Amino acid sequence: MNSPFLIAGELEAGSHRLVQRVYYEDTDFSGLVYHARYLHFLERGRTDYLRCLGVEQRELLNADEEGLVFVVHRMEIDFKGPARMDDVLTIRTVTEKAGGAKMVLSQEIRRGDTLLIAAKVIIAVINAKGRPRRLPEKLAVQMLAASETVG
Repeated sequence: MNSPFLIAGELEAGSHRLVQRVYYEDTDFSGLVYHARYLHFLERGRTDYLRCLGVEQRELLNADEEGLVFVVHRMEIDFKGPARMDDVLTIRTVTEKAGGAKMVLSQEIRRGDTLLIAAKVIIAVINAKGRPRRLPEKLAVQMLAASETVG
């Protein structure tokens, strides 16, 4: 991979694992992580998951004349507990489904063994003009294989 980006996290036990620290900018006046900031942590987890699989989203956009883009179509989030400044969080991402014009990813954010956030994210696969496009078979297989060992 000839990417200028650093790969963050690692693939392990059928999931992608990314460790992030909570900074002051992530919190609100109460000292807890502001609810919308969890979306940032989840996005980093999904993006670095793809990078660990050798997929650069910018390259997908320019891979052929049609282009390939991933957009969040639907997201369900269950807020189970708060994170605070200086907490070290682990973001896990697992592919549940990949094929056709969508992917379904399961994500969680934990502080140690404590589950703070559980999310299900449905990703639509579109072309550069915003029309649905099929996920390339090779990428679907690769994503599902990376999550095979999840039990």
